[in-house]
Amino acid sequence: MTAAHSSLTSRASSTPTMADQLTDAEFIRLRDYFYRRTGIQFPDNKRYFVDKRVIGRIRAFGPRAGFDEWFSAVRHGTDSGLVQELINELTVNETYFLREDYQFDSLVGSVLPAVMAQRKAERITGPVRIMSLPTSTGEEPYSIAIRLMDDWPDIETVDVEIAGGDIDTRALERARQGVYGARSLQRVSRKQLSAYFRPAGEDRYQVIDDLREAISFDVINVTDPEVMRRFRSFDVIFCRNLLIYFDELSMRQAAENIFGALRPGGFLFLGHSESMSRISPIFEPVRFPEGLVYQRPSLGARR
Repeated sequence: MTAAHSSLTSRASSTPTMADQLTDAEFIRLRDYFYRRTGIQFPDNKRYFVDKRVIGRIRAFGPRAGFDEWFSAVRHGTDSGLVQELINELTVNETYFLREDYQFDSLVGSVLPAVMAQRKAERITGPVRIMSLPTSTGEEPYSIAIRLMDDWPDIETVDVEIAGGDIDTRALERARQGVYGARSLQRVSRKQLSAYFRPAGEDRYQVIDDLREAISFDVINVTDPEVMRRFRSFDVIFCRNLLIYFDELSMRQAAENIFGALRPGGFLFLGHSESMSRISPIFEPVRFPEGLVYQRPSLGARR
């Protein structure tokens, strides 16, 4: 063994937090803190994932840093970037274009015609507003835009605003860049690839400028009422495969915040394994030919 190797081994052995996993107590403290900040709670079967990501953040914080020193800096805000770095590390961004496409069929075939009929009846003006939560790396809001361009006749005469929100700032930056590889583009047709993307290196494509500039991206925590109060009067919100990461309390809080972000009569899409009936009674289920969506009752609706 070389002297350098011996020195490194000695230092690691004297610094407990340089181990490959957190202690049980550290894991619980971290898990509880992350839950309070984001509404996401990690079960025990996610322990390896959490340990690996957090140990990486501790090592990046300082070669001799321990969990207590790093965690104190996170909690007390001595470095404002530490909390966001932790959120970025512990959020999952697994998605691709045109995922669960039957819901996009429902959007253009049933939901938007219902939105337009209600807007006409109630003389609602201004653009149709659609939000994607969590937007992850942007595949969902861009998919919405592509389907509107391809399949919604009113897109020629109606202004549309599309917004995406996520708590992961790295994912949002990737969404703004709009550069994707084969995994993300697996369901995109050749015609769509030609119309809405341009080559951006080997086996990579970038969303064209017109689409990227038409979509706004913001840091949004759907369980935070203060943050969500900034977003109002959306006609449609996609919030797919997020609530499954929340406990009952966080799910109810998220549902109430989304309710407030929708205009009366607006529609909510959840993931195929999620059910609002198990979370809150404030939305009304609406079954269209393509599938089930949820609606915030209109002002004149009887509950």
